[in-house]
Amino acid sequence: MKRDIAQQIQRIKEELAAIGPIHPGSLKEQYNVCGNPGCHCKDPEDPKKHGPYMQLSYTWRGKSTSAFVRPVGVERLRGKVANYKRMRELIQLWVDLEIQRERLERIGGADGD
Repeated sequence: MKRDIAQQIQRIKEELAAIGPIHPGSLKEQYNVCGNPGCHCKDPEDPKKHGPYMQLSYTWRGKSTSAFVRPVGVERLRGKVANYKRMRELIQLWVDLEIQRERLERIGGADGD
């Protein structure tokens, strides 16, 4: 059992090593209203907001950040955000397995299966 856990942890480490660039957050489409009084976005009968614009939002070290992303960078950033999400999933799996391994060692001693 512990050998199986060790193999799973090794696979997680290998996937983590190959994960590539990361960035926390999420990307969402935003539509905005501008400050020009006669603009179509403020039409009283049929307002049409400007957009869509892609916006990255994330919190890091307790600080929330939001920024618009130029169209040319959206796919690259989407990949980084997906990599970050996968990294977090893998780390959670790793910790789960380490907790399981520790429990087995406490119950059955530290020597093998």
